[in-house]
Amino acid sequence: MGQGRGWEGAVLRLMRAKDFRLTVTDAEDVTPRYRRLRLSDGGLLAATGVHPTMWVRLWFDNAGRPHQRAYTLVDPDPATGTFGMEFALHEGCASDWARAAKPGDTVEATVQGTGFQRPDPAPSHLFAVADPASLPALNSLLDALDTVPATVWFEGATAGLPLRADPARHEIRTVPRHDGGARLVAEVREALPALLRDTPEPYVWIACDTATTRALSTHVRKDLGVPRQRVNALGYWRAT
Repeated sequence: MGQGRGWEGAVLRLMRAKDFRLTVTDAEDVTPRYRRLRLSDGGLLAATGVHPTMWVRLWFDNAGRPHQRAYTLVDPDPATGTFGMEFALHEGCASDWARAAKPGDTVEATVQGTGFQRPDPAPSHLFAVADPASLPALNSLLDALDTVPATVWFEGATAGLPLRADPARHEIRTVPRHDGGARLVAEVREALPALLRDTPEPYVWIACDTATTRALSTHVRKDLGVPRQRVNALGYWRAT
């Protein structure tokens, strides 16, 4: 594995990335635009271990050219060597593969660059900004910080999606996507300053499209003065 992946594959090999072949064991349409697969890991979990928000790069064929996208592991089980993956479906070769995937299909995966550092000191409140693409990672984070209250801005509707929110601890604020994420940015910018004033140990986690993530992370760090080590921001997709 790892051949024919162009410059991205070459760089990952130089960085000692590990390659594995995953096999689909089950497929389920959660909603018409959200699909869940279960996969056997080809030895991945035993070789790498498990941590919250863990993700891998999957490789797809895009009109004869290699294309990689990162996906979060859902409920990884090292004892059985299995995990789930959830796909917010849209146009593109990764979604096309997920729509058609059936038991017995395989896909190559590369592990490199993933990591999670538990906030220290522990957060007194989590502020998260997410959308369907980052929902599996959000769920993993909420599981990992299971006693921490959270305010979550979620871009898009949550109906039918497997959002692991506990009404006793988690406030979910849904925001329709308008103007390329501008409405989400405006709502977070309006509400967050007052919330931060009442939070001694905040932790801010932002995982939306690249432009929205960049705008919000810059605002939180530079304008609101949240220390860099208390902010985790990663663009999960690129708007076109």
